[in-house]
This record gives sequence, structure tokens and C-alpha cells, in this order.
Amino acid sequence: MTVDNIEDFKALEPFFRVIEEGLAGLVDGGHFFDLLADDVVFEFIITVPDYPRLVAGRDNLIELYRSYQSTFFLDRCFDLRVHRAEDSTVTLEYASEGKAVKTGRPYGNRYISVVTITDRKIVHWRDHLDPLRVFAALERVGEAATDLA
Repeated sequence: MTVDNIEDFKALEPFFRVIEEGLAGLVDGGHFFDLLADDVVFEFIITVPDYPRLVAGRDNLIELYRSYQSTFFLDRCFDLRVHRAEDSTVTLEYASEGKAVKTGRPYGNRYISVVTITDRKIVHWRDHLDPLRVFAALERVGEAATDLA
């Protein structure tokens, strides 16, 4: 699948840039989606209800991310820290700031992404974030304890 309209992903531009910076020289491709192997697997380890725990395939991830702009819009991603292992694993730590689209509330989070690279493409991604920050931005704080139980 090709991305016909990159504007569909404008809300994620800061994320794309920080990841491209963190993996520079380790992967091939110009845009974030080009860095992914066709059969990439994304695992969302610490996440929120109603968000998939696993997404297999580049095309499926593109479709998942296409809807991001209806929930959040990122203004910036920053505080990048890159930890390279001896093997093909890179751990990225970074933060984001933006807003929740429906509530207008500020949104910020911290992430840890563990990335496995093979043949200069991302083949596996494990993502961790703080779900309480998502609930606060979406004004679902009262639901957090119930949803996480």
C-alpha cells in the first residue's frame, strides 16, 4: 500500500520526525512508513482499551495511524534518547505534546519503543506509554480504574 495523501497523517508528523532521527543511519527509507518491513509487527504493550494490542503488517499500521488525527494532534516530540544494543535492537525514549481533538485538552506523554531491525528495516516494534495521560486528555479519568482492571 502506498500512502496516497500524506496529509492524512499530519497529526503524527512530530512522531515520524523523532523516530526518523532516532533511527538515522540504521534503517533505509525517507519517511517513517518507508522504514517498515512489509510484515512488520507492532505490539502495544501498555496502551488503552479499544486500541489494538497487536498490529501485523505495514498496510494495517498505516490504516490504524490514518485515524490518529481524529483523536490527537501532536505539536512536537522531543527529549529523544537512543539506546543501541549490540544486536539489532534499539530502544527509543521520547516525549510528545499536543492536544486531544474532541476535548481540546492538552495531551502529552512519554514513550518507550523497543525496535528490532533486520536488513535495515523495522521488523518488530514494542510500544509503551502512560494510559492515564490519554484518559486525562480525553476526559475519561473516571473510567481509567475500571478500564485498566
